[in-house]
Formats: sequence, structure tokens, C-alpha cells
Amino acid sequence: MLYIRLRHRIQAKPNQRITIGDVAQLVASDAVVQRISKIAVHQVNMSDKSIVIVDVMQVIKELQKVDPTLEVQTFGPVQTIIEVVYKQKRFRPMFFAGVWLLLFFGAALAIMNFHEDVSMRIVHQKIFKTITGLEDEKPLLLQIPYSIGLGLGMILFFNHVFRKRINEEPSPLEVEMFNYQQDLDRYVVMNENKESTKKIDDH
Repeated sequence: MLYIRLRHRIQAKPNQRITIGDVAQLVASDAVVQRISKIAVHQVNMSDKSIVIVDVMQVIKELQKVDPTLEVQTFGPVQTIIEVVYKQKRFRPMFFAGVWLLLFFGAALAIMNFHEDVSMRIVHQKIFKTITGLEDEKPLLLQIPYSIGLGLGMILFFNHVFRKRINEEPSPLEVEMFNYQQDLDRYVVMNENKESTKKIDDH
């Protein structure tokens, strides 16, 4: 008896030989696991580009070739996504600075346009007059703490100060990135897995 659970996603290098031990967790006797884990299921090549899908049926076929009497029980995911990691591009400071400036000024303009749309200056003037009874075109007593609070609120919202996490809870941005990655993985599985769809040839 062999219990097998495919991993959701793994990383591989170009021209790497992918074995069952790489794509799956195996539970059986030590002798069986050592023998099964070395069985190859795929050889990464340049035609694979960056994504390869290994289906559980492909793994079972390879197992049957080695030991037809082996009883296999599968759990969890039915596909493993193999991400082929090529040589990373060299860090370019000018490109980083350009992207950073674009995001910085874009976010600043978005905040200013929002405040202009909701007439935030007029709101501050009315609040200041309500509290103090005085009229002031530039109620800095409210505007300065509001600006500081806006920055602190964004830090708390994203749950990060540079690379340091404030607490263990994921930020809303991390949750959205996780959901996006899950949707992307499902799309890749459905479109890259040759076994998931079959075309009917009329001829």
C-alpha cells in the first residue's frame, strides 16, 4: 500500500529531472518509499517554457510500470504545478527608481484627487469652526494630525513597516495576492494540463 499526496506547486531548474519524490509526499514502508521516490515523471526542457503540469494519472502510470501490484491511495491535489526558474535578471537601480517614483506620485495624486472630490478642505474648515467657533481657511490644527493619521493608517492597513511585519495577521494586500495566485493556478491547471481537455477530431 502506498499513500500519495501531490504537492500544489514546486520549483525546478532548467533540464532538471523531476521525480515522484519531488512532486509528491509518500507514505509507505521505507523500502517502498526509497524505490518509488526516484522514479522520473518529467524531464524539464526548453520547450516547457516556465510552467509544467504533472497530473496524478501520469504519476500512477509510472508507478504501474515499476510495480503493477502496488495499491495506490491518493489524497489532496490531483495536479502539481512545476515552475521552471531560469536565471534571475540583474538588479537595475534606475528601473527600480523609475517604478518607485511612478507609484509614489501616482498614489499621491490619487489621494489629492480624492480629497478634492469630497471637498476635504471645506470639511476641515467646518469641523474647525464647529469646535473652536473661529473661521480659518487653513485649519492646520486638523490638517496636520489628519495627514499623520493617514500615513499611520496605511501602515496599519498593509501591516508592514518596510520589510518588518507588525503582527502575524496577513494584510489585505497579501490576501488579495493569495486569491489572485489561486485563480492563476486554477487557470494554468485547466489550460496547460493536456489531460484535462480533449479535442474531438471529426476526420
